[in-house]
Amino acid sequence: MIKKFLSLKDIDCYFLSYNLSNYVWNIVIQWNYFEKNSLGSQFARAIDSISSNIAEGFGRYNKKDKVKFYRYSMGSLYECLDWNQKSMKRDLITKEDYNFIFENLQKIKPEIYSLINYTNLKLKF
Repeated sequence: MIKKFLSLKDIDCYFLSYNLSNYVWNIVIQWNYFEKNSLGSQFARAIDSISSNIAEGFGRYNKKDKVKFYRYSMGSLYECLDWNQKSMKRDLITKEDYNFIFENLQKIKPEIYSLINYTNLKLKF
């Protein structure tokens, strides 16, 4: 019997956050220079950071390192909630885009917590 190991593509919060980062990128890339340079670049970096930190944590060797990066991704998620709100308030995104981003961030949040709990329970070191 071949033992199946978990891969990055099996982690729902990675998959969801990766796709959401591309969604936000396609919005921000259309903004004017000032909006892109001030709010847009920070929004794009923060949204990219969610999946990037999940990927980096996944590649770490021990539980403590893994969880640290998963927690970083949660911090980035909360930062994105702020950028999303500001983007809507400043009329840079539509209400539909705001809702889509917000709802997906809300879906990702419990998935990251679940990943942290799974890592803490299942890994020995």
